[in-house]
Amino acid sequence: MTKLEQTPVRGTERGRLVFAMDATASRQFTWDQACYIQAMMFEEAGRVGGLDIQLIFFRGFRECKSTAWISSAQQLQKLMTSVQCLAGKTQIRKVLKKTLEETQKKHVNALVFVGDAMEEDVDELGHLAGQLGLHAVPCFMFHEGRDPLVENVYRQVARLSGGAYCPFDEGAAQQLRELLSAVAVFAAGGRRALTDFSKGKKGGATLLLTQLGK
Repeated sequence: MTKLEQTPVRGTERGRLVFAMDATASRQFTWDQACYIQAMMFEEAGRVGGLDIQLIFFRGFRECKSTAWISSAQQLQKLMTSVQCLAGKTQIRKVLKKTLEETQKKHVNALVFVGDAMEEDVDELGHLAGQLGLHAVPCFMFHEGRDPLVENVYRQVARLSGGAYCPFDEGAAQQLRELLSAVAVFAAGGRRALTDFSKGKKGGATLLLTQLGK
């Protein structure tokens, strides 16, 4: 039995989720979609215990920012709508490192990353992902597009952390909505809550559940 399978459904304690996005130039359309979809995360998580989210994004020249922990959809949407995407290289390493630092202060239940590229050292990302796995912080890697090289790295990060990989198509708002909602449910209520959420569904929630902890 894996650590994730042993984790009980949380009671009154709120889940903690790091919501990380690539905000380089190619990401503007998906960023705009996520600005409005994110409310679903709080809504679904609220059914099983509540959720606090920290937003992390990178863009431009070595710019990687994180917010304070946010407890409402209105707060998160206000922050996200103030951000414009800028050309630059990926900084996934900083996202993983920041998440590791956060969970060492107080346990983070999951990391969700939404991106379409990877321009960094694969071994370093793998090492950080493995450390997150040791701290029981699964990475949910949501890949926009079909780049096989990016897919390979995202899959490795997901696997090493005990998380899951899931591709989605550009402009597939419904698909992204279901994926984000599923991770929010997991962060707020654990694996059993995600199992309940996935019942009767055939999309992303079920795909994430089948990969967790492997």
